Amino acid sequence: MELGDHEQPVVMREENKRRRRRMKPHCTSSSFSSMELIPIEFILPTSNKHTKAPEIMLLEIAGNCTVEQMKAQIWMRAIEMSQTTDFYHAFTPDQFILQYQKKGQWYEIYDKHQVLQTLDCILYWKVLQKKVGKIYVVQKQKPSEEVQEFQRQLNDLIGYDVTDVSNVHDDELEFTRRRLVTPRMIEVACRDPKLYAMHPWTTSKPLPEYLFKKITNNNIFIIIHRGTTSQKIKVSIDDTPDMILHSFFTKMAKKKSLMDIPEDHSELDFVLRICGRDEYITGETPIKDFHWIRQCLKNGEEIHLVLDNPPDPNEDEVQKEEWPLVDDCTGVTGYHEQLTIDGKDHERVFTISLWDCNRKFRVKIIGIDIPVLPRNTDLTVFVEANIQHGQQLLSQRRTSSKPFTEEVLWNIWLEFDIKIKDLPKGALLNLQIYCGKAQGPSAKTNLQSHESSNSDAKCKTQLLYYVNLLLIDHRFLLRSGDYVLHMWKIPGKGEEQGSINADKLTSATNPDKENSMAISIVLDKYCHPIALPKHRTSSDPQGDRTRAEMPNQLRKQLEEIIATDPLNPLSPEDKELLWHFRYESIKHPKAYPKLLSSVKWGQQEIVAKTYQLLAKKEAWDQSTLDVGLTMQLLDCNFSDENVRAMAVQKLESLDDDDVLHYLLQLVQAVKFEPYHDSALARFLLKRGLRNKRIGHFLFWFLRSEIAQSMHYQQRFAVILEAYLRGCGKAMLHDFMKQVQVIELLHKVTMEIKSVSAEKYDVTSQGI
Repeated sequence: MELGDHEQPVVMREENKRRRRRMKPHCTSSSFSSMELIPIEFILPTSNKHTKAPEIMLLEIAGNCTVEQMKAQIWMRAIEMSQTTDFYHAFTPDQFILQYQKKGQWYEIYDKHQVLQTLDCILYWKVLQKKVGKIYVVQKQKPSEEVQEFQRQLNDLIGYDVTDVSNVHDDELEFTRRRLVTPRMIEVACRDPKLYAMHPWTTSKPLPEYLFKKITNNNIFIIIHRGTTSQKIKVSIDDTPDMILHSFFTKMAKKKSLMDIPEDHSELDFVLRICGRDEYITGETPIKDFHWIRQCLKNGEEIHLVLDNPPDPNEDEVQKEEWPLVDDCTGVTGYHEQLTIDGKDHERVFTISLWDCNRKFRVKIIGIDIPVLPRNTDLTVFVEANIQHGQQLLSQRRTSSKPFTEEVLWNIWLEFDIKIKDLPKGALLNLQIYCGKAQGPSAKTNLQSHESSNSDAKCKTQLLYYVNLLLIDHRFLLRSGDYVLHMWKIPGKGEEQGSINADKLTSATNPDKENSMAISIVLDKYCHPIALPKHRTSSDPQGDRTRAEMPNQLRKQLEEIIATDPLNPLSPEDKELLWHFRYESIKHPKAYPKLLSSVKWGQQEIVAKTYQLLAKKEAWDQSTLDVGLTMQLLDCNFSDENVRAMAVQKLESLDDDDVLHYLLQLVQAVKFEPYHDSALARFLLKRGLRNKRIGHFLFWFLRSEIAQSMHYQQRFAVILEAYLRGCGKAMLHDFMKQVQVIELLHKVTMEIKSVSAEKYDVTSQGI
C-alpha cells in the first residue's frame, strides 16, 4: 500500500501510534471474511453449582484475533458471568490450555499468536458444516514423576537438556518439540510392528555380474541351525525367506524332533536370523537382495542362518505421549487478504500483514560488551550488519570505528536499503565485529554508516565475532524489541576450525554467556504483531508472455549455462538470462539449482513469481532421482522452505539402503535449515522411526553433533528427542548400554591423558 509523502504511514512504530489515521471499512469479500465473527461454545473448567455439569459459554470471536486475545476474552466473560468468579480471579489464562476433538483425537490449540480463522479446528468445523464449534478450557497439569524420570533418561541419552530454555530468546525449541509429536505418532501408528522388530537389511539394486558368476544354476546352499543341530539345503536366489522356510519345513516334516522343533509348530512360528548377529532374513524380498547374503557370496563364505523365534513386537512399545497433539496449521498466519489493514477499522485490527509495511528495515546498535580485552589495546572496532538469505547478501550497513574497550557504545540506527515488506522468511540479521589498527587523528570517520564504510575498508580489518538473528521467527512473525545476543568467536590460528561455514549460519547464540562478547540491539516495536502472509498460488501473466520461442543463439547459451559445473559461479548476466527465460529453464531439472540461485530473494514480488513458477515443476516431479542434484538444493545457498521441501519430497523415493548411504550428508544439511522444524528434519525422523538400522545410525550421527557442535546443539537435540520418543523400549535399552560403554571409554581415555606427561609420552603408570 503506497502512501503519498504528505500522509503518515498506516503501519506505525510505537512512538507514533497516536497519529494513526482511521480508514472506513470497505464491503469487499476479503475484508468480510477476515472480520467475520465465529460462534464457539467453550466448555469451562468450572461446574454449575446446581447441576454439577461443566459451565458452558457461547461467544462470538472475531476471525482475525489471536488465540491469546481469545483466551483473554473467555476469562473476562467468565469473571462477569460465571457462578464461580473467585476461581477466575485466582488464576490467569496462561495457566490453562485450549483443546478440541477431531476424529477421536484430542488436539491442543498451542500457538497463542495464531490468527483464529487459520486454526485447523475452524477449517474442520466448516468441512463438517458445524455452525458452532466446541473448545474445552483445561487446566495445565504438572508432569508426573514418571514423566519427569523418562525425560531425564532421554536427556542423558541425548547429551543435552532439551527442557533448558536459559539460552533461547524465543520458544522455538518448545514449539518444535510440540510440532514433531504429530508426525512421530503417525509414523509409529503406521509402521509394521513385525517388520520394524526385525529390520531386514536389503537393497533394490540388481545383483552385480561378478557375484552372479559365483552362483551355479541360480542356486546357493545355506546352513540352517537349531540348537546343536544343523541342516544344509539348496535354495534358489530368487526364493524369499518365507518360501525358504516353507521348503525347509516340508523337507523336515518327519524330522522335527531332530531339530528340536515342537510337532505343533510350523514355519509361521519361526524366522531366519544370521548367526552371531541381531539381523534377520525375513519378508517378501528375494534372498539375493539381502546385504548379508551378498557379502557371503563376495567373500566365498558359507551362509549360516539360525531358525529362531521371532522377536516380541511388544518390546518396541512406545512410551505414552504426555502431550495432546498439535496440528500442522500451528504457527500459520493466513493470507494477505486476511491480515491486511487496508480497508479496515483500526479498532478491529489485531495482526498486520508484513506486506503492508513500506518502511525500510532498520536496527539500532546500542553497543558491545566483552569480558576480556585483547592484548593489543591499540585497536579500533566496528559492527558490520548484513541481511542475508542463504549465501545471498540482501543489504549491508556498518557503524563507525571506535577504540576497542571493554564496553563500546554507538547508540545509532542503521537503516538498510530493503523494505520490511521484502524481508523473506529465513532472512538473517548477521552482526559481525571487526577490529583494525587505530588510525591517526586526521582519519576521523563520520557516524553515518554509508560514509564510514569507505574509510574503514581502506585499513586492514579482522573478523572477531559474529551472531545471527532470524528476522521472521518460526511463527512467521517479524522480530521486534530489545535483544542482547551473545556472540560466537572466530577460531584463531591453531584452534579447531570445525565446520566454520555452516557455523556462521547458525541462529543460536553462544551459551557461554560469562566469557563471550555480547551485543545489544533494538528492533522497531509495533502496536500489533507483524505477520508474514502465506503466498497464494496464482498464474504469472508476465511469465506467460515470456514463454515465446527463444532465439536459437540464446537457447544454446542457456543450455551451456545449465551444463556448467555446479562449482563454477554464475555471472550476473547468466543469472539474468536464467530468470528471464525461467519458464524454459524449469523444463530442465538440472537447471533448478542455478535457476533458484538466480532469484532475488529480497524482493517480495519476485519471490511470489518464484512460487508461481514452482507450481509448474512437472519436469522435476517426473524426472528420475538424481541425489547429487537434489542435495544441491539442500546446501547453504538455499534458505527458502519451499525450495528445500521440494528437494526433500524428491528424496522420499529413496529406499532404506540409499538413505543409509546418504544419511551423514543429510544430517549435515540440517544445519542449513533456517528453523528447527523442517521438511528435512521430518524426513530423517520418519525414516529413522521406520527402520531400526537407519535409526541406530541417525542416533549416533545426531549425538556426535550435539557433543561437538555448540552452534546446532538445540536443533539436533530436539530432532533426537523426537526420534527417541518413538523408537521403542528395545532401542532405548540398547542405546543406554551403548552410551554407558562410550562414557566408560571416554573416562578411561581422560584418565590416561591425565597421567601422561606429554601427548605421545605414555608412562608405565598410564599403561
